[in-house]
Formats: sequence, C-alpha cells, structure tokens
Amino acid sequence: MSTEIETETEIEAAVFRRLLKHLDEHKEVQNIELMNLASFCRNCLSKWYVAEAEERGESVDYEAARTNVYGMPYSEWKDKYQTPATPEQMEKFNAKQGAS
Repeated sequence: MSTEIETETEIEAAVFRRLLKHLDEHKEVQNIELMNLASFCRNCLSKWYVAEAEERGESVDYEAARTNVYGMPYSEWKDKYQTPATPEQMEKFNAKQGAS
C-alpha cells in the first residue's frame, strides 16, 4: 500500500473514531432524531461496519459492531440513554420511510 493511501486510511479511521467519540459525548441525541435528520443512526454505523468487514473477507458479529459504535453493549446503552420516540418523531420517520 502506498504511503498516500496509508495516510488517507489513517485519516479516515481517525475521523470515524472522532465521530464515535462525538456521538458518545452526545448520548442525548436519540437514534430516531439522527434517522429523521440524516437518514442514518448508530445502528446504521454498526451495520455498515459489519458489511465493510464482510466485503474484506472478515467476520464481525453485529452485536460486537454495536458495542464498538455505542461504547458498551447496546442493551446497556438502550436502558441508560434511549428514550421512547415521540409520536411526532415516529410520524416524521414513517413519512421518510414511505418516501424512500
């Protein structure tokens, strides 16, 4: 691998770690809000992690990927930080899903 590609990969990895840190520092931001605003959430990142590993011939368990993204087991994060989605949030989410 060339030095330029290695540097780009290192930067991308650092950006990903920074994104995870940022999400970890803002646990008040709910996944439904991320989905409604940006069409992705922490679970999406976990699924993308698994998919990219598989494309490279690696096997990563989805729950292990979620632990990596959430910084703890998902069930623990959900119990501590996830709040029920409001009717308004669900309406917006469902409207976006229907538009896809």
